[in-house]
Parts: sequence; structure tokens; C-alpha cells
Amino acid sequence: MSQTLQETFAHLWTLDRDVLAIAWLSLRVSLTAVGIGLLLGVPLGALIAVARFPGRDALVGLLNTFMGLPPVIVGLILYLALSRSGPLGALGLLFTPTAMVAAQAVLATPLVAALTRQVIADAEAHLGEQLRSLRLSAPRRAGVLIYDARFSLFTAALAAFGRAISEIGAVLVVGGNIDGHTRTMTTAISLETQKGDLSLALALGAVLMSLVLAVNAAAAFLRGHAVKAYG
Repeated sequence: MSQTLQETFAHLWTLDRDVLAIAWLSLRVSLTAVGIGLLLGVPLGALIAVARFPGRDALVGLLNTFMGLPPVIVGLILYLALSRSGPLGALGLLFTPTAMVAAQAVLATPLVAALTRQVIADAEAHLGEQLRSLRLSAPRRAGVLIYDARFSLFTAALAAFGRAISEIGAVLVVGGNIDGHTRTMTTAISLETQKGDLSLALALGAVLMSLVLAVNAAAAFLRGHAVKAYG
């Protein structure tokens, strides 16, 4: 164990281009997927929170269910869609970073939408009657409440990022874990563990944790600064 730890620190001390490239790819794919998840999930969750329509409770239940989508199932569905015989096969996206972004975005969007729905529902409990008295449409009320609860939505963004960057099943299926092209931190850790190179796997895990902590710290700093600046 002591030798493994020594080798782990050696890997961390002498990070090579390959490790840095893997870390950068992981960060780029996950941040892009979270951005897509926020663009789709925040408006969707807010509209579900403020609108009243038949089947709304069923939709909320479905949305909460999708929060726990099995990543390998998402990967399998995307694989079938992006394979040569699939409907999107002509795009040639299978085993590319774009396919990995799509897989992580599918997983992140329901999570963002469900958390946003809860945040906006809480905000509407305080402001909903006032907004309805102004005869604002549901989309406009949703927009006002999103702005009012914008700092609280940081939680949804961070939760989505945590799920995206730690995901392995879906990205492995649609990305293929190709060295120098689609190998992420999680897939590299899995590979090195199976090969028995525990020191490298631990080093990659430490880098992954550092990325997660750095992003969370940056988000917390920005949130605190924004709250102080804008109230």
C-alpha cells in the first residue's frame, strides 16, 4: 500500500500531457453537457412549476423518475440512434466527444429540470399570487421567478455537473474510451484499475476530485459575490 501511495504521488507530481489532456476533455465535455442541461432544464422545470394543466402531476412524477435514469440505458439508446444503421448514423457522431456530450446532457437535463421545478415552486409560493394579479402569462411568470431564484439555481447546476463528470456508463458506450480521443477521467480510472495500475488510477481519481472541488469552489465564490453585489 505504501508503495502504491508513493507511486500515486509520483504520478501527481509529474503529470504528463496525456493526463492533462484527459482531464481537459472530461471538463470540457461535462461543462458543455451541463450548459445544455441548464438551457433546456431550467425553462422546462420553471414552466412545470407555474403552469396548471391536465396530467401535470404525472409529468412531475415522470420528471422525478428521469432523475434516476440508468446511464448505461441512456448510452445504449444513443448508441442505437448514432450507429451506422440508426436514424442519426449519417452524422458520424458515434465514438466522438459530441456523442459523450449528448449522453451527459440527457442525464443532466432531467436533474436540472426537477430541481428547478422545486426551487421555482417554492418561489411561487411567495410571489405567485402577486404575479398572477398582474395577469402575466405562465412563461412570463416563469421568467420572473427564474430571475428571482437565480442564485438558488446554482444548486441545480452543481448537482448536474457532479453527475456529468462522474458518469462512466453512458460515455463508455457512446465514446468507446479511445486513447487520445474519447478517454475521460472516469473511463481511464476504470481501465487502469482493471489493468492493475492502482497508483495511476488513484492519481487520476485525485485529479478528478480536484476538478470537482475547483468547480464547486468557483461556483460558491461567484454565487457569494453575486449575492453581495445584487442582493
